[in-house]
Amino acid sequence: MADYDVKQMKSLALAYMGDAIYETYVRKYLLKKGQLKVQALHEYAVRFVKATAQAVVIRNWLDNGVLTEEEQAVVRRGRNAKSGSIPRNTDVQTYRYSTAFEALLGFLYLDDRTERLESLIEEAIELTEKGVE
Repeated sequence: MADYDVKQMKSLALAYMGDAIYETYVRKYLLKKGQLKVQALHEYAVRFVKATAQAVVIRNWLDNGVLTEEEQAVVRRGRNAKSGSIPRNTDVQTYRYSTAFEALLGFLYLDDRTERLESLIEEAIELTEKGVE
């Protein structure tokens, strides 16, 4: 992916990619668990991909020193990104933290840091499964 500099990409573009990547990994995780009914898969997946769950995960990582300085900078940029609209089922702060979560995943994916990406996604899924607040 040498055609562009990931570090110069807009945070909302990174979040756009991160959203798709996380959704894909969550779906793969659920299918591996043996959930086969599509409606059940969708309902279960929502637990992971909703803004509140993502905000909890990113705050946990920030509070517990999980992220590198560079990753923290990506998160700050993502959190401060101004989007045109906020979904009506969440508050602004939660939405900004979830955008930061997605921006970080998009950054790692587009920068070909697959091992780190998968490690963080695995941890995000574990935290969400445990119901960490």
